[in-house]
Amino acid sequence: MMCIILLLINLTSCVCGTFVVNVTQTSYQAEENHNITLEWMFTTKTGSSLHSLYIYCQLLTDLRASVLFRLHGGVEVPESQDEQFTGRVQCDKDVLREGRLRLHVSRLRTDDSGLYMCDVLTKYGRNSATCRLNVTAGRDRPEPQTPNTTSGGRDLSPTASRPQPESRGRMGLYCGLGLTAAVLVLYSVTLCLSNKISTHNKF
Repeated sequence: MMCIILLLINLTSCVCGTFVVNVTQTSYQAEENHNITLEWMFTTKTGSSLHSLYIYCQLLTDLRASVLFRLHGGVEVPESQDEQFTGRVQCDKDVLREGRLRLHVSRLRTDDSGLYMCDVLTKYGRNSATCRLNVTAGRDRPEPQTPNTTSGGRDLSPTASRPQPESRGRMGLYCGLGLTAAVLVLYSVTLCLSNKISTHNKF
């Protein structure tokens, strides 16, 4: 099936040599839920009108063909679009006169992968071109670690290794009280000794 389609594309290119359709990129790589822009270029002539422009784009896979975008006489036909692409495809109509077909596909899915073919018809020729898109599944993001994770009964949080301000305040208070008590004991001992010495000298 795919070989027959590609053969028809090549035959059309030979017959319509004066009218050319190209892709700006032959293959695209993207991740699901992301957005992408697919672009084709085609021959234009001065004074040509969009009313004579017909575009038919579809996704070709081994299972089926799905309509991506359709332009009929310069007018977009959204009802022709496959349900798979409903509300997810936008066309830059401003650049169509320049011979550029730019399709924005949003919220990509893995089943959007495949061969994209756009057939362009004007009053002076017809041709088509293809590009391939591969959409990969999104990567699982690891959950952030909580700061109070414990292992083997030991707290591994950043604050576990250093004392909190409240603890340091209590330590300072205890040290101060201890020093005061030591000074008082030393003063009492000195006073007792001096009293004993003075009493001894009297006798």
